[in-house]
Amino acid sequence: MAARAHTRTHAPVAGASGVDIRLPWWAVALPALAFAVLLLLIAGPGEAHAASGDPTVAYLVERIQQALSH
Repeated sequence: MAARAHTRTHAPVAGASGVDIRLPWWAVALPALAFAVLLLLIAGPGEAHAASGDPTVAYLVERIQQALSH
């Protein structure tokens, strides 16, 4: 016995289903914040200063800058 294939008789219309798609606030805010931070890092790499309290952090930032410059 062959199974019948269901076919659509009409094309779906956008918005006709009543489904309302909304993004949460963080789905827009986090990518925008990440973009702004990366833009600031690219725009002013010479202006970034590490915290003077912990030499480990300063060393880590210096190593990252060296890796990115090569």
